[in-house]
Amino acid sequence: MNKHNINNERIKRKYLTFKKEAMRHSEASLDCIAKAINRFEEYNRYKDFKAFHFNQAVGFKNTLLTQKSLKTGGNLSKSTINGTCNHLKVFFQWLAQQTGYKSRFNYTDADYFNLSEKDTRIAGAKRKKPVATLEQITHVLNGMASNTDIEKRNRALMAFTILTGARDSAIASFKIKHVDLTIGSVFQDAREVKTKFSKTFTTYFFPVGELPVQILTEWVEHLKKELLFSHDDPLFPKTKVANTKDKKFSACGVLKEHWSTANPIRDIFKRSFKAAGLQYFNPHSFRDTLVRIGEKLCQSPEEFKAWSQNLGHAGVLTTLYSYGDVPDYRQAELIKKLNQPRKEQGAEIEALIEAKIMKMMGK
Repeated sequence: MNKHNINNERIKRKYLTFKKEAMRHSEASLDCIAKAINRFEEYNRYKDFKAFHFNQAVGFKNTLLTQKSLKTGGNLSKSTINGTCNHLKVFFQWLAQQTGYKSRFNYTDADYFNLSEKDTRIAGAKRKKPVATLEQITHVLNGMASNTDIEKRNRALMAFTILTGARDSAIASFKIKHVDLTIGSVFQDAREVKTKFSKTFTTYFFPVGELPVQILTEWVEHLKKELLFSHDDPLFPKTKVANTKDKKFSACGVLKEHWSTANPIRDIFKRSFKAAGLQYFNPHSFRDTLVRIGEKLCQSPEEFKAWSQNLGHAGVLTTLYSYGDVPDYRQAELIKKLNQPRKEQGAEIEALIEAKIMKMMGK
């Protein structure tokens, strides 16, 4: 059985080039698109796309709804199915406008990849996600060892994440020169740092206590004075692995190299939280922690706008929609509080009314 179709491969390459160069999609997005198209080809036994019929879309969609996930063993999630079908819908809509395909099927045939309204709502539903408290993070930092270079790096890594809310892909690419300990900031320069959407901005250390600042300061000083790292060397260097006397490979220090992926950072977080007897919170969840802290500390729209901007968000709505979920316990507190009469607010209104009456009477 064929594992590819030459005509399909040509048009797929043209489409992916279009998405990358014209639509400016990232490599990660292109991988998702290619995976979705490949799934459809496997289901359709690599038939030429010119033979596409809307029944194929319906059959593929129904197959996905019963397909098992290799990772979990359960059915594929509705969000995965919806994302796959959306990629295919856009692809076949584009294909219907290309020479050689226009007369083969209609543009609207791609709409058969749509899920039902119910499944679409399920796929887009926001789910509660675990968020670490600042107290839990501080507990982990206090319990982390800091004797070897690797231990010092790991501890500083977590301190830096709660100080800046930087994404793990950016953390893996930071250089020492990007951190300014004097003013307490990190310059997320998209020319060298892997920021989301390649945005360049400055993040000032969030007010999360003295301990994270102390740990990061000591680490930077250790890099410069003890390990003799330069400004262009990585802030969180890659682990050095060497063959020991026992003829076993083991970690024995750090290299002047960046991690190629963020996977080692997530592993460090996982081990650290487990050692502290707490559930695992991934690096990205620290951004949720910072948003919750900001919701309590910020007293004006301008302050929360600054807090949002510090996370790299262009608008406050992004912060509130993506990270601003109110925890269940806090939701209950607020609703109960609203049920109580607001004495202070009532007194203020009465005072305003009295002042207005006095003014009308000329007193």
